[in-house]
Amino acid sequence: MGWFFRTFYSTIGKKLIMSLTGLFLCSFLLVHLTGNFQLFKDDGGEAFNHYSEFMSTNILIRILEIGLFLGFALHMTEAFWLYFLNKRARPVAYAKNQASENSTLISRTMIWSGSIVLVFLLVHLKSFFFDHRIIGSELTMYQGVVQAFQDPLYSWFYVLAMVLLGFHLNHGFQSAFQTLGLNHKKYTPLIKTVGLLFSILVPLGYITMPLYFLFTK
Repeated sequence: MGWFFRTFYSTIGKKLIMSLTGLFLCSFLLVHLTGNFQLFKDDGGEAFNHYSEFMSTNILIRILEIGLFLGFALHMTEAFWLYFLNKRARPVAYAKNQASENSTLISRTMIWSGSIVLVFLLVHLKSFFFDHRIIGSELTMYQGVVQAFQDPLYSWFYVLAMVLLGFHLNHGFQSAFQTLGLNHKKYTPLIKTVGLLFSILVPLGYITMPLYFLFTK
């Protein structure tokens, strides 16, 4: 078991954990988006409320929520750990090479885009998970969504967070497969294309929700 813990605490191990948890979180984003499309049904929120009730009472979903929480926690912890390890290993910027020559702007700002998305996630969880599942709001989940998205400040912060998430996903999706050793001249272009489409379409799908309620309700 010694090799396992050495790998877990090594830089390579941390990158592997980030890659695996990142791909797991990508699958959650897709599933969550699909469920949230119930918001667009013209039934006064009945379908979305049924969906929310199922998600909050099904025992299998509750178990998966624990895995999801652990996935988020591991991904964020490893990201910050790697960031500070890199800063400590290279406290002085390269004298000869510009940063732009060594990496892209998106890759250099991953920690910051991820941090803003994290702040958004905490606000989002407070507005929906904590208020409805822990405290017990008098509003239905659909009414809570409408109320939140009719607040311009919340909605535009949501849009900003999804734009940053898109940049984060575009770099992270490709990096995950590279870290897992799945680079190949035949498949890498496909991975990059899928990653680009995923990083555009998924955040765009989420963005439609606050804009829909902000401008049509």
